Amino acid sequence: MEAHIISIGEELLLGKTVNTNAAWIASQLDQRGIATRAITSVADSHEEILRCVDQAASGAGLILITGGLGPTRDDVTRHALCEYFGSSLHIDHQVLEDIRLFLKKRGRQLRELNHRQALVPRDAKVIRNPHGTAPGLWFTNRGKHFIAMPGVPHEMSWMMQHRVLPDLKSLVPQQSILHKTLLTHGIGESDLSEKLSIWESGLPPGIRLAYLPDLGIVRLRLTARGKERDQLLREMDEQIRKLEKCIPGQIYAVDHQTLEGVAGELLGGHGHRLAVAESCTGGYLAHRITGIAGSSAYFIGGVVAYDNRVKQDLLNVCADRLRSSGAVSGEVAEDMALGVAKRLGATHAIGITGIAGPGGGNREKPVGTTWIAVSGKAGVTCRKFLFADNRQRNIVRAANSALAMLIDCLKEEAQKGCFSTTGSA
Repeated sequence: MEAHIISIGEELLLGKTVNTNAAWIASQLDQRGIATRAITSVADSHEEILRCVDQAASGAGLILITGGLGPTRDDVTRHALCEYFGSSLHIDHQVLEDIRLFLKKRGRQLRELNHRQALVPRDAKVIRNPHGTAPGLWFTNRGKHFIAMPGVPHEMSWMMQHRVLPDLKSLVPQQSILHKTLLTHGIGESDLSEKLSIWESGLPPGIRLAYLPDLGIVRLRLTARGKERDQLLREMDEQIRKLEKCIPGQIYAVDHQTLEGVAGELLGGHGHRLAVAESCTGGYLAHRITGIAGSSAYFIGGVVAYDNRVKQDLLNVCADRLRSSGAVSGEVAEDMALGVAKRLGATHAIGITGIAGPGGGNREKPVGTTWIAVSGKAGVTCRKFLFADNRQRNIVRAANSALAMLIDCLKEEAQKGCFSTTGSA
C-alpha cells in the first residue's frame, strides 16, 4: 500500500511555514515499509481539499491529512471530509469532555468555538487527542484509509505514534524497505549516469536508483522493496559490489557518513595529526572538520592566511614565488600545506588558495579557480579546480574537494603501510 500525504494551510503555500509534518510522517511510514507516493500542500479551501482528497484516493490506499481541524472559520477540513464521504456532523460527547478537561487543566473555559471541535462526522472513527482540542478522524472507504490529524506538530506526532501507526500495523500488509546511500566525488551527474547506464538497466525490479547531486558530490540512493528482508539485503549487497566496479575509487562515504567524518576515521585510526591552511575558504574547512565529535584527537588547528603577509610570516611561503606565480597557484598551495604542517607539527596538512568571487578573477585565472594541496607521508599532491562564479558554492566545493583529496591520500598510505605517527609531513 502506498501513501499520499496532504498538508493543509495557507501558511505552507506562502512559504511562511516549513512543512516539517509531511517530512516526519513520510520518514515514519518509510521505517514501517509504507512508501509515500506523493506529498501535496493545499490551501484552506473547501473545494481544494475535496479535489485533492479525490485525486489522492485515485492512486494511494492510505491518505494522511494534517491541518484545518481547529475551531476557527478557516479550519474547514472536517466539513470537507464530511461532504466527501456523504456523512453528517454530530456532537461527540466524549470529545467534548476531552476538550473541557484539557482546557480546565490550563485554567481556561470551554467556549462556543471549542464546541465546534466536538462536531465530528458520523462515519468517522474518532482519534482522541490528549494534547490539544482537535480530535483526529479516521475514515475507511472501499479498502482505503483516510486519516485526518491536527497540524500542530506535537499533537500530530503523538497521534501518529500512539494511535495511527499501531493500528496501521494490523491493517496494512507490511513490507521491508531498505535504503543505501553512496556518496561520490569527482564525477558529475551526467558522466556518472553514463558510466552506470548498463548496471542501472540491469537492476532487479525491486531496486531503484536515485541521483542526488550537490556541490561537487553526487549521492546515489538505492531503495529496495519486498517482503523478505534477508533476500533484499543480499540483493542490495550484490548490486553495490557491481556498482563499485563501475566507478572504482569514486565512492567516499555511505549512508549518513560525511566526507569530514570519513577523513576523521582514517586519521584517528592510525594516530595521524592534521593541520589546515586556508585562504579562499576562510576557515570553513576547519569548521567542517571540528564539527565532528572527537576531532580533537587528530586535528591540531589551522591558519586562515587571507593576506599574503600571513602566508609569508606564518606559513613560510616564498615572497618570490608569490610574485612570480601569484597567490592563487599550485606552488603557493603546496607551500601553504607544507608550511602549516611544519609550524604545527602535523603529519598531514591541507593548503587551499583560490578566487571565491564574485570579483578578483581575470582571463588567466577566472573566478572559481582554486588550487588545493594535500601533504602526507608520501609527499604532496596538488590539484587545480575550476569552480563556478558563486562565492558560497565555491567555498563548499573547495572544502569537499580538499576532504576527498585527503581521504585519497590516507587510503593510499594505508595500502602502502605508511602508519608512522611521528614528525611532520
